[in-house]
Amino acid sequence: MQKKLAVAILNWNGKNWLEKFLPSVVQFSQNADIYVIDNLSTDDSIAFVSTHFPTVKIVKNDKNYGFAGGYNEGLKEINNEFYCLLNSDVEVTENWTKPVLELFEKNTSISAIQPKVLSYHHKTHFEFAGAAGGLIDNLGYPYCRGRVFDDVEEDKGQYDDETEIFWASGCCFFIRSKDFWDQKGFDERFFAHQEEIDLCWRLINSGKKIFYTGQSTIYHVGGGTLNKQSAQKTYLNIRNNLSMMLKNLPFPRLIWLIFFRLCLDGIAGIYFGLKNGFPHLWAVVRAHFGFYGQAAGTWKLRQKHQKEDFYQSKWLIFKHFLGGK
Repeated sequence: MQKKLAVAILNWNGKNWLEKFLPSVVQFSQNADIYVIDNLSTDDSIAFVSTHFPTVKIVKNDKNYGFAGGYNEGLKEINNEFYCLLNSDVEVTENWTKPVLELFEKNTSISAIQPKVLSYHHKTHFEFAGAAGGLIDNLGYPYCRGRVFDDVEEDKGQYDDETEIFWASGCCFFIRSKDFWDQKGFDERFFAHQEEIDLCWRLINSGKKIFYTGQSTIYHVGGGTLNKQSAQKTYLNIRNNLSMMLKNLPFPRLIWLIFFRLCLDGIAGIYFGLKNGFPHLWAVVRAHFGFYGQAAGTWKLRQKHQKEDFYQSKWLIFKHFLGGK
């Protein structure tokens, strides 16, 4: 009998992660159907799952579609009422799904939910990717309760609440399947990084809500598929963030804001180059050209309405780096 929730783990050559973390998912997700969506792995991860976890269902994609396309393709084969898109480098905890499902049932206007995301290697602290729920500032910079840029907080119970947020982390992303497909899923041009923020922004522009619950906890390794210091990650984050703003910002705010962000990115490129080397500076340049190349197609994807009050903080980058907050 099909269950309401499907936990879907996207995999590409991730046998080591599946060996380490799939046992906790199977043990603590008795109320869910568990799937591994495979992006045409060349290791023996799928054989490993089939042998050691026969109750886990496998969906095989015909190529590596990345994060966005991989889920879009794989989820076509899964028709449960709720999806949980779960990174393979995540350790879940007992009853981790229960508070989320209860919140969905309590408020039908909620489209997506994330749990508390703590660091697997430093379990007293929040993890970079999501922390206690994603927000955004007036310049389009994503940040989190519990994490601003690279600074993370210790978990002292300060975010044990249930509250509305702007975006839910893609490392553990619960969503109503109907709302996912109403929005045509992730933007596959993103490939990876910030596609979940774009999807949440589209949901908000369509009148839906995104929530966080601190009553559910997971532990995330982070950087399991693309190292935090990767120049390719710099490229994807900057290109995708600009495309996301062009698609979702209200007009005419987007005109001055994108121009201002392009200027700030130039400064950031010099900073990245000095800190991490020339490949990161070049990644910023490539990201801008990638954004320009996609701009016409991005513009066509704009929805009819965009919320004016989209941000939760003003001038975050200046307050943080210049004001030390």
